[in-house]
Amino acid sequence: MPSRTPSSDESAIRLRRISKTYPRPGRADDLVALQDVDLEVAPGEVLAVVGASGCGKSTLLRIVAGLEQRHGGTVEVAGRPVTGPGTDRGVVFQEHRLLPWLTVEQNIAFAVPHLDPESRLRTVAEHVALVGLQGFERCYPSQLSGGMAQRVAIARALAPRPAVLLLDEPFGALDAFTRMQMQDEVLRIWEAERTTLVLVTHDIDEAVFLGDRVVVMSSRPGRVRRVIPVELPRPRDRTSWEFASLRKAVHQEFFQSRGREPEFQI
Repeated sequence: MPSRTPSSDESAIRLRRISKTYPRPGRADDLVALQDVDLEVAPGEVLAVVGASGCGKSTLLRIVAGLEQRHGGTVEVAGRPVTGPGTDRGVVFQEHRLLPWLTVEQNIAFAVPHLDPESRLRTVAEHVALVGLQGFERCYPSQLSGGMAQRVAIARALAPRPAVLLLDEPFGALDAFTRMQMQDEVLRIWEAERTTLVLVTHDIDEAVFLGDRVVVMSSRPGRVRRVIPVELPRPRDRTSWEFASLRKAVHQEFFQSRGREPEFQI
């Protein structure tokens, strides 16, 4: 899918002048986490958001998810205002947050309580197969590797058939090799489902590998500093000159957003 900026009448997600402040006990001024963030995300697009720690990128994701409701500006998903959490948006966090007393299939079924028993069983089986965990249905989270547990978390988030999947540093706790495997896995699932994805990450390689566009956030207060299109065909070659060139562009923008030039070239 070529990267592009969606028009306002076809956006899966539309953010207008999003701002977020937090009170600081003992101080007269508030902490400004986000300021005047405008973004459009097209249906089926993979949007990667990078920025320094504390720039508000996870807060932005929580606002889209409806988990953070006291903010300035407006959020729409599929043309409808976001007023709280909803099944049209699935969320995967850095920690899998599976319920430890439930098996793989029970954790996935937990996300679709509204379905009748037959439909629930079918949905669970489909999503176990989607993330490649056949044979592990009756395992508990403690019996799974970190990558397998994150696959279950992704399956659980996708089970209600959300229009949007929000990924908040979902592979940050994994080793480098497993992380790359999970990136390939997310792309495979995306190609099968074509769900709109918004990924928050510190990993520039991950952003370029997965994203149709990369949003670089400025340091606090978080603003959209630059949106970089990723015009590379899939599957992407991490060792190619084109990949390295885009990674360098994001890297330079990232360090400039922190108020200093990069100390080395890549």
